[in-house]
Amino acid sequence: MSIDAKSWLQQINALPLREPVKIMNVCGGHERAITQAGLRGALPSQIELIPGPGCPVCVCPEEDVYQAMQLALQEPITLVAFGDMLRVPVNVSKGEPRSLDQAHAAGADIRPIASPIEVLQIAQASPEREVVFFAAGFETTTAPVAALLVEGIPDNLTILLSGRLTWPAVSMLLSDEKPGFNALVAPGHVATVMGPEEWSFVVQQHHIPAAVAGFTPESLLAATYSVIRQYLDDRIFLDNCYPELVNPGGNPSAKAHLKKAMVVVDANWRGIGIIPNSGFDLNDEYSNWDARKRFPDYDSADRKRSGEMPPGCDCAAVVLGRKYPNQCRLYGKTCTPRTPIGPCMVSDEGACRIWWSGGIRQHRQSQITS
Repeated sequence: MSIDAKSWLQQINALPLREPVKIMNVCGGHERAITQAGLRGALPSQIELIPGPGCPVCVCPEEDVYQAMQLALQEPITLVAFGDMLRVPVNVSKGEPRSLDQAHAAGADIRPIASPIEVLQIAQASPEREVVFFAAGFETTTAPVAALLVEGIPDNLTILLSGRLTWPAVSMLLSDEKPGFNALVAPGHVATVMGPEEWSFVVQQHHIPAAVAGFTPESLLAATYSVIRQYLDDRIFLDNCYPELVNPGGNPSAKAHLKKAMVVVDANWRGIGIIPNSGFDLNDEYSNWDARKRFPDYDSADRKRSGEMPPGCDCAAVVLGRKYPNQCRLYGKTCTPRTPIGPCMVSDEGACRIWWSGGIRQHRQSQITS
């Protein structure tokens, strides 16, 4: 018999917490579920839930968005991208389009999609026209891109890939002397694809409690209870609180497609920099469908603030769990979902947009402490 959210809360409240426990939730979907369910307000005050680096739109390199915009503006192509990429702002001179949305308004053929299957349909419907798929995302969205390539795509379709792996960013944080959290809730959808074992380094190398969670309040509270019990008992292990979908080894088919079509490379994260072994790239067998090889590179080293967050934007600190969204000086002032300055206010998985949509308006002065 499954335990409901109320029972989990009762068990968590009964734990003998004598000091603060900081729990990082890696996934933007987790952050959205936590905020929508009001879990922060329901948990004991000693438990601090910290949003982590689980928003692919937020960390997509600024230069990749710029390249996608310029391809759409300068080349006779159709550019397709996941819908939440269209409003991500880049740093350009005043008067130039600063997002894919604005490039579309300026005349570029840019279309939002929700599934890679739509990309294939668009390319097949217009075989005489070049179609570029700007594919930004983590393992869960990169795996279907790999499947498209392995199963065969038309010659008029190329991939502008901006794929990232989630665990290297967490590894980077844990390698810091003061990572800023005592426990980790790992993303259930990534573990579904890659297997929960991908997160075993958290417990084995860093002796930090960890649990994989799904997206219901029950699963998130079960994971919260698990990591706190581990912390209190000093009995550290990787718990699976999402057994409905997460199995040892992950999804063999998805992993096989990734292995066949992709290589893992060092990759840039917007506002953060290069993280070793944190990106996907097309391997040599599929280089004919690499948009970077078929089209010119429109980014330039002299473009001001290339690769950075916009001036005054604290998205990078929010993504790394070093600031809360409402500690950014732009939050709710110049930066809102209607007029986003930084990418964290654009995506449904961005902590700033999630907090604003959840009704959090008051600015917070105190910082996240280690």
